[in-house]
Amino acid sequence: MSDLEKLIATVQEQEQRLVFARFTEADAWRLGSLLVELAAGRDLPVAVDIRRGQQQLFHAGLAGSSADNDAWIERKVRVVYRFAASSYLVGRRLEAKGAALDAAMGVDPALFAAHGGAFPIRVPGVGVVGVVTVSGLPQADDHALVVEAIEAFLGSADGR
Repeated sequence: MSDLEKLIATVQEQEQRLVFARFTEADAWRLGSLLVELAAGRDLPVAVDIRRGQQQLFHAGLAGSSADNDAWIERKVRVVYRFAASSYLVGRRLEAKGAALDAAMGVDPALFAAHGGAFPIRVPGVGVVGVVTVSGLPQADDHALVVEAIEAFLGSADGR
């Protein structure tokens, strides 16, 4: 198994494991606040965004982030909603096939970005209900920060 195949398997496992029993506005606030705390404590120049459906429930731009990060968030979020998988997983699957996210797949690359950092919020029996996104770091690091926060959130007394 190649390193890329191992990475794909790891990200697939994360998505199967990191599932929410429900996702409320209060959950978005707690998860977003946790992400901001983690990022600020490490002086990471990121923007954090959490949505349920089309509603933005949480957004923060930390020192060093810019409007460009917000544009990347929009593009990553579209990938999660379109493919029902994290933006990192979609990108790695395409890489493994030697393919690109482009017009041949029916999407405009100016509007979609299969780069790590957007992770689906899944609820059993419902599916993807939202997206939590980080932008500002290399894509593997954006993804890892989101996963770390979701793991901590779901493992806490407040998590589901």
